[in-house]
Amino acid sequence: MTSTKTSFIITNGRLVGYSDLQTLVIENGKIKSIQPSHFKTNSDLDLEGDYLSLGGVDLQINGGLGLAFPDLCFDDIDKLHDICAYLWSTGVDQFLPTIVTTSVEKIHQSLKVIQEFKREKPRKNEAEIIGVHLEGPFLNYEKRGAHPPEYLLSLTLDNIKIVLGAYADVVKIITLAPELDEKKEVIPYLQSLGIVISLGHSQATAEEAMIAFQQGASMVTHAFNAMPNLHHRQAGLLGEAIVNPHVYCGLIADGNHVCPTMLKLILQASNYHQGVFVVSDALAPIGLGDGVYPWDSRTIEVKNGTARLPDGTLSGTTLPLFVGVQNLYEWGICNIEDAIALVTDAPRKALKMPCLEVSSPANLIRWHEDKQNKKLHWQRINNLI
Repeated sequence: MTSTKTSFIITNGRLVGYSDLQTLVIENGKIKSIQPSHFKTNSDLDLEGDYLSLGGVDLQINGGLGLAFPDLCFDDIDKLHDICAYLWSTGVDQFLPTIVTTSVEKIHQSLKVIQEFKREKPRKNEAEIIGVHLEGPFLNYEKRGAHPPEYLLSLTLDNIKIVLGAYADVVKIITLAPELDEKKEVIPYLQSLGIVISLGHSQATAEEAMIAFQQGASMVTHAFNAMPNLHHRQAGLLGEAIVNPHVYCGLIADGNHVCPTMLKLILQASNYHQGVFVVSDALAPIGLGDGVYPWDSRTIEVKNGTARLPDGTLSGTTLPLFVGVQNLYEWGICNIEDAIALVTDAPRKALKMPCLEVSSPANLIRWHEDKQNKKLHWQRINNLI
């Protein structure tokens, strides 16, 4: 069913941050008004108490359909459109292709492709690329995880300028280890360019993290992973981030990167979507089946959506973003509203992007709560509008 109307009314929907059922009026593909559903009105779609949200925003995803973003070249433009269409089908509205540690030449090539790609008008039913997440190469060697050590660089202003090259305008987030910045000049410089600084792959102490946050760092990359553990005498980077109300922690909610108990701990301590957003951290084989796949000069083996290097090092997942929503709800860690907000509102707020509000594009998702089977079901409703 496809509507040719320019106006569409949705009633009895629940929205994140609203206590009552709401009525939304959609005109020409945008939200015209949001009002309580107190009065009976003609409705094109009655949600009967189901939740309504914008699509997800994935701030850390490393590739898709077999293509790793650090390997991008101009011959991959069609494949990049395919990835955007695939992510849209998984509920993602917007995402940051993540370029992990590799050579400066490959970083520049990938950034150039994405820079050109972003100049195109976004296509219908494709997730939008809103920038790039550079995860490296300014990482602590001891916490490099799966990042190839031969491409790690010291964190200096000169190296930052070399890596960014002519592409600073396309970089939205950069993950770095703040303790490597001996002169404490990198974060202010990145801030002046409008780039969000996320701390990760780091051995930073609580004091070093606090200084970085005071300078303007506002995120932590995949909390718990590639950083010191929480300790009752040494809060470390993560402890300092959790107690800082201005810092958002990215979290992989697959149950393998972080166990359910620790997921619950950080979410409760951070007031859920007020201080945490969920990422997929999905690798290039997302959208494909389990198996062995190339990954830079190495290989990864994917089993049940979890990817590991041959030596067993955890390197990521191939699970879509909304699997994390389902996990957190199914495991009893989050109620439905918090689970939804962790992939919709929270990443938008972390990047200071608008959430669902009047004038927002009406790329809407309906969420139905199956309490008996402890499941969440979602569907896009754009084809009805």
